[in-house]
Amino acid sequence: MKGAMVTESGVQALPPYEVGRLAGAVLDSVGSVVVGKRDSLELVLAGILAGGHVLLEDLPGLGKTLTARSFAQALGLDFRRLQFTPDLLPADVTGSFLYDQRKGDFAFRAGPVFTNMLLADEINRTPPKTQSALLEAMQEKQVSVEGVTYRLDPPFHVLATANPIEYEGTYPLPEAQLDRFMLRVSFGYPTAEEEWEVLQRRMNRRQEESFLTPVVDARTLQSMQAALEEVTVEDSIGRYIVSLTAATREHPSVLVGSSPRGSLALLLLSRARAAMAGRDFVVPEDVKDVAGNALAHRITLRPEMWLRRVDPSFVVDEVLQATPAPASGALPTYASGHTTA
Repeated sequence: MKGAMVTESGVQALPPYEVGRLAGAVLDSVGSVVVGKRDSLELVLAGILAGGHVLLEDLPGLGKTLTARSFAQALGLDFRRLQFTPDLLPADVTGSFLYDQRKGDFAFRAGPVFTNMLLADEINRTPPKTQSALLEAMQEKQVSVEGVTYRLDPPFHVLATANPIEYEGTYPLPEAQLDRFMLRVSFGYPTAEEEWEVLQRRMNRRQEESFLTPVVDARTLQSMQAALEEVTVEDSIGRYIVSLTAATREHPSVLVGSSPRGSLALLLLSRARAAMAGRDFVVPEDVKDVAGNALAHRITLRPEMWLRRVDPSFVVDEVLQATPAPASGALPTYASGHTTA
């Protein structure tokens, strides 16, 4: 049996079966208000457990903002929502120094980025200069203002929303910032039954807002995240991840393929999927489940492909079909001594 890992900050990793149990409870809680989107919610939670940021890109009114708020409540995280608009300034994101008349000196007033979970609502409606204000926070978990650097308290996650159909008054995210999002998730329209359930729940609730009781707290979330470092990735699985990412660079429809950051995202998300299933080892199916969401937004197609209505997700699907997956072989055992079938 492996010893429990303890991080430098003193956070103790949970065993895989406990991560799986808590992840299921969090998903059940969020699923009580976000109807019929279990697969998409699992991807969002995998991104959070993997320590990354998530881009929620879909049509208006499909629950993107509700999803972010619900995860913050279920995970017991401090939550702030920032509406991105064309006149938003970088200081409105990071904070700025203001003159304190009582002290006769400038004092730093922290911006909304100083939180556990930041909802960057309609991030593509603000100019690139303001969008870039998030880059340092997302990558380095810190903010620099007037030459002074401030660390962001962990955990820190950005859930950003974007509307893919409106172009007037929007600023498409540059590739450098898209690459900072560990994965991109869409929800799609609900079925007729799911939409009726949304209406029923609203009538039963008798109010517009819904509030979730925290399932875990920030410290427990960090313990769940630390557990991912205990998830084993066999060499064959690691090389499969590298092969998938490299294949996106060689595809004839692609101008620029995924960077090595895409391989890292696949690795971390695959570990998260394994931990959510209560396993301490990754199987090829974990990689396949997250490949499209982790790689598609990192691919730039050749200009003529847009005329043929080719989507980056189609490229990832073709890469998955063309790249042989390693045989699962004998299943490893849990740290607790159990096996899976």
